[in-house]
Amino acid sequence: MAQAVDPDPVRDLKPPKNRELFHDFVDKQQKEILRSDGKADNEFRPSSDEEINFILTKAVTTNVDWVQYRIEKDTSLNSQAKIKYLRGLENVLKYFNNNWRRGNVGTAQLPAIIDEYENCMRADIANASIETIIDHQPYDVGMNLISAGIFDKNAGYRNSQYILLKKYCARYPDQTFLKLRSNTDVSFLDSLIKVAGYRDPGQLYNYAAANDRLGAAIRRIDDPLISAVSKMATSNSGRWYFPFLDNIMKGKMSISEIDAVKDDSLKYYRLLVRTHLDYLERAQNKDTAYGYKELEKRIETKARDIFVNTINALHEVDNLAVRFKIIQPLTAEELYYLAVTTDGIIYTSSFVKGVYPLMMTRANQHGDSLLMNVKFDRYRKFIKMCAGYNTLSNFLNTFQAKKNNDTESDAEKLMRAFVGKLEESGGLEDGVDVADSYASIAETIKPLAEKMLLNVKANYERNLTSNNKRGVVMYNLLYKLFLSADTNNHIDLSKEFGIPPVYNVPFKALSNDTGRVVMQVFFYGDKDGKTIFQGFKRMFDPRLWRITSTQNWIAINSTKGRPVSIYANLPLPEEDDQDKNAQDALDTFLLRNNLYPTVVIHRGHSYNAPYTIAQILPSAKIVFMGSCGGYYLIHDILKHSPDAHIITSKQIGKTTVNQPFFNLLMEKVRTGNNIDWIPFWEELEKKVKVEGFEDYIPPYKNLGAIFIKAYKRAMGDED
Repeated sequence: MAQAVDPDPVRDLKPPKNRELFHDFVDKQQKEILRSDGKADNEFRPSSDEEINFILTKAVTTNVDWVQYRIEKDTSLNSQAKIKYLRGLENVLKYFNNNWRRGNVGTAQLPAIIDEYENCMRADIANASIETIIDHQPYDVGMNLISAGIFDKNAGYRNSQYILLKKYCARYPDQTFLKLRSNTDVSFLDSLIKVAGYRDPGQLYNYAAANDRLGAAIRRIDDPLISAVSKMATSNSGRWYFPFLDNIMKGKMSISEIDAVKDDSLKYYRLLVRTHLDYLERAQNKDTAYGYKELEKRIETKARDIFVNTINALHEVDNLAVRFKIIQPLTAEELYYLAVTTDGIIYTSSFVKGVYPLMMTRANQHGDSLLMNVKFDRYRKFIKMCAGYNTLSNFLNTFQAKKNNDTESDAEKLMRAFVGKLEESGGLEDGVDVADSYASIAETIKPLAEKMLLNVKANYERNLTSNNKRGVVMYNLLYKLFLSADTNNHIDLSKEFGIPPVYNVPFKALSNDTGRVVMQVFFYGDKDGKTIFQGFKRMFDPRLWRITSTQNWIAINSTKGRPVSIYANLPLPEEDDQDKNAQDALDTFLLRNNLYPTVVIHRGHSYNAPYTIAQILPSAKIVFMGSCGGYYLIHDILKHSPDAHIITSKQIGKTTVNQPFFNLLMEKVRTGNNIDWIPFWEELEKKVKVEGFEDYIPPYKNLGAIFIKAYKRAMGDED
């Protein structure tokens, strides 16, 4: 006898035929969310926390089902009203599904979104305002609720829009002006302009120059900073003056003083550095200059465009006097800023043969005096660079010797400070610089590495005593990372930090439920991109691969071995964003067909990298950036795919390295092999016999990336 099944009002719900289709629409969105994590199953698992995944799965299944049930059973609603609220529920789920992977809505907010949608629905049914409900929610929840598209007749809809505008500006302050551009009719326009303008005078400058309603509104505001920036923004030479905004406002610098140097790149760069050092001194006295960030950006731009790009371009010139002629007039301090502002761009030879030795000559071989002159600005960045370029020992040896054996030398004090008080730094960049430096120091200056390890342990204990969670986490991670650099310690980073394996990526992690590996390659429509794309297509042996084309992308499928699909957008002309449109079309195709790339390859210049990174999904397990590396690149990649193994170059990407890497990776995957990075890298090194290979960092040596992953996991992504 068959066992009786207990009645379930939700499961047994039978809506009438005229509303059945609208329930089906909601059901479809539930299924889309369940498989949007890369697995077509009955669970929604976007988090590494199983308890959270359980709650989220319950929200998208049981909670949504009950909302459908209550809509259907509400006798106060006629059929059209029920359809309206079902469509609203569908839209809310669709918005969430389209936006959680892009970071526009937090996955942890899903239960609140479902609950608050029903609250908004009940308020709307009662002809009450939804304004209070929206006001009490974070921006991403409120925006998700408004996306229902059914509350535009509600009495609180307009005020809810204003509330969301304020919340948006608070959450994304760097987007305030862009948002205000299409909302110049709000009553609080001037106050938001002032807040955003004082926070970011650089953006204020850009929008004040515009010939539109927002620009006119900015120029009408009577405020010292707003007025000064507006005046510069409407001047033909405003960009030259703007980095000196604070000194001009305070009467410390005149326009004529800037006019005298602005047409001479060397003199202008010198004025920028001198002003920066002045601002640094003021900052130490708690006097922060307006436009400080813009001044730093201008120094970086001039250092890169005028000087470093020039000496990089001459890297094949053997005559050093010719290659480094342009930097000869610079002082030690000016050369220091050339270095620290172009980390990831300056070539090894440009630093080792040019900038560093000339800087030390200008500093009379006194590194300690140089750091004092620049007020120890970005000294961690500089030490990391010296460690990476094997000049740290030389640099530290220029410090004044210690007076007796019982005291600490200045060099030892510097390196103690290098790893000290990281918990007080903003963000993670300083911690990443310390992490990235250790492997090089351990290889070249072992006694110093041993002291670093002791200093890290002392800082860990200090933070433990003061109960500083951020410090405890940072120093515990660094200590374990440093120990792991010596394989004799047998440190299992995955076990220690609760992160995925560092030394390998199992084949099963790269393949989807059907056993297929999906890869996505990003190309751009500049001249180099078109040339590289043609070479890319020639890589595939027709005996092993089949290429099919559409108007926006090509698909390359393995015909032997494991099923592998490689999708690459066409490098259509960049002038009118055709390459971007091709990428968007490919992204849409992949998402609609539940094809989630686990391998992402960037084949473009460094300035294209942010556009590739913005499209990376959480499913990515291997991300290869064939362009400049650096902290910000790694940090942004991990925001999109927290578990990614990242391969970047400290210098420019080279086709002679990128192509062999991709060939080897494809063959490993096609034959169903795990990616074991140490033997993989050894095999790649035998295939690549070109200068610059040593600048590519394999995932297991990318201590900075491991540090970021582990920190976020330990802190619950608080930073």
